Amino acid sequence: MTRSDETTAEPTRKYSAPALEKGLDILELLANEEAGLSQAEIARRLARSVSEIFRMLVVLQERGYVAQSALTERYVLTTRLFEVAHRTPPIRRLTTLAEPVMQKLTGRVNQSAHLAILSDDSILVISQINNPGNNNMSVRLGARIDLWRASSGRVILAHQPEDVLRAFLDRVPLPAAMTESGLKTELARIRADGHEVRDSFVVRGIVNISVPVFDHSGHAAAALTVPYLERYDDPIGFEDCRKAVIEAAATISRGLGGALAGRR
Repeated sequence: MTRSDETTAEPTRKYSAPALEKGLDILELLANEEAGLSQAEIARRLARSVSEIFRMLVVLQERGYVAQSALTERYVLTTRLFEVAHRTPPIRRLTTLAEPVMQKLTGRVNQSAHLAILSDDSILVISQINNPGNNNMSVRLGARIDLWRASSGRVILAHQPEDVLRAFLDRVPLPAAMTESGLKTELARIRADGHEVRDSFVVRGIVNISVPVFDHSGHAAAALTVPYLERYDDPIGFEDCRKAVIEAAATISRGLGGALAGRR
């Protein structure tokens, strides 16, 4: 090999763990498939042999990370990964602090509530509490939501440093009907108000009340959101509910050593 060839050759990987990589490939693939995939479909998608995939699936099943439907024979992710993720100190501390406050909030306003954080390039719901009544609007625990079409994401990013927001704007495409200048105007309004009240992006008739939860850095670590469902017999009106959500977020923020959320 010539010196020129040496300088243009792509660097080789220092370490390799093929079995681990195959297992991770399966987990990442199934994470995007709500209905699951058959063994043959997994093998085809990953360009692996069926026998390779079979061995990996057996281990992942034994460890509780995937399960096979008795009806369809498709493999799906279990909640095991989510449970493991919740053992990380920041998330565990956040949910430990937040859930008693959320329980009290949902009982008071008769609405469901969820807590979400930024995770990679989307929003991840890390806690979900249903209201005690018969009817509720809830978001699935562990759900990943489009960053720009979630009140939680907008509220969190409205309370981040400019360079963090810039990085997300450069990396995550905006929806077709949304412009960067329009989004920045909306985020500035959220920042000024201290929270967001807006119609749901996905369900007609639902109004999101979303409030940032601050940590010691002064930036939003999470967002507490109530998807407000109007009922004929509500024990508490919308305005009182909004104030209750703001108070609950402030309580969680204090527990994290953060500043209080806006109280307008």
